[in-house]
Parts: sequence; C-alpha cells; structure tokens
Amino acid sequence: MEQNQPEGSLSWRLSSHPITLLWFLAFRISSLLVYLLGGILFTANHVLIFIITILLLAADFYYLKNIAGRRLVGLRWWNEVNPQTGDSHWVFESSDPSTKVINATDKRFFWMALYSQPLLWVALAVVAIFRFEVIWLTLVVIALSLTVTNTLAFSRCDKFGQASNIAGSAWSSG
Repeated sequence: MEQNQPEGSLSWRLSSHPITLLWFLAFRISSLLVYLLGGILFTANHVLIFIITILLLAADFYYLKNIAGRRLVGLRWWNEVNPQTGDSHWVFESSDPSTKVINATDKRFFWMALYSQPLLWVALAVVAIFRFEVIWLTLVVIALSLTVTNTLAFSRCDKFGQASNIAGSAWSSG
C-alpha cells in the first residue's frame, strides 16, 4: 500500500529515517499531551505535570536541534560566544545537496511539526491568559521560548543553506 503513495506523503513508512522521525514526533507531541491531559490522565499534582512538561520540552529541544534536524533535513545550528568580546553569534550548517538527498516525506513532517508547535503553544498562552492561570502561563512562555528558538534557528539555517547552495552552484558553473 505504501508503494502507491506519492513521494512526500504524510506516511512515516516513506521516511528515510523512520526511527528518527517517530522519536521527533513523539517528543513534539508528548509535551503538549502532558500539559493538556496530565491532570486528567496521570495525576492531579500540578508541580509534577509542570516538571514533566519542562523535561519533555528540553528533550524535544535537544533532539530536534542535535539529531532530528541533521538527519531529517540536513540542517544544524548552534550558538558560539567569542571569549574575548562576549559577543554571541549563530552558526548554521547544512548538508551538501550533492552528497545528501533529503527525503520529501521527512522534509514535510519536519517543517509541519516545526511550525505548528509554536502556534499551538500561542493558542495555549491565550487560553492561560483568559483563565488567569499565571503558573501555566509561565510554563507556556518557557515552551514558546524553546520552540520559537528552534523554529527561528532552523528557518535561518534553511535560508543560509539555500543561499550557500545557490552561491556554490553559481561559483562552480562560472
């Protein structure tokens, strides 16, 4: 049945890295599920839900930044600080398109999950504001800072990679 699906379909079975993709999606979904359903399904202890959600968000941040981005779309980023001046700058790395072919399914899942999660956390922030739930708003702000950082970094990394590839192809053809 998977053979009949076009390339880029939203089926994890078409992924070049299905284990990486499934873990990526699991981390993306788990923090939201614990936040939304933790009090109903697991425990009424709000502190425990807060801590578990923070740990899942941290795991998601790390896994996305260091593993999933590199394996699924060939992108990596990090931040370096100049020890003399204390200035901080972002470093972007993208795989060479001539050596690594990005699977369309991996790419679609990656970008959809990357952009949708901050939008969901923004919606949850609005809910927390209207309900006057300051403690949950704190958690949502932490979630937003982590997810937006990864989203902005990977977006910039993708633009940097595309610009580098265009410049590289112009340089080699000229």
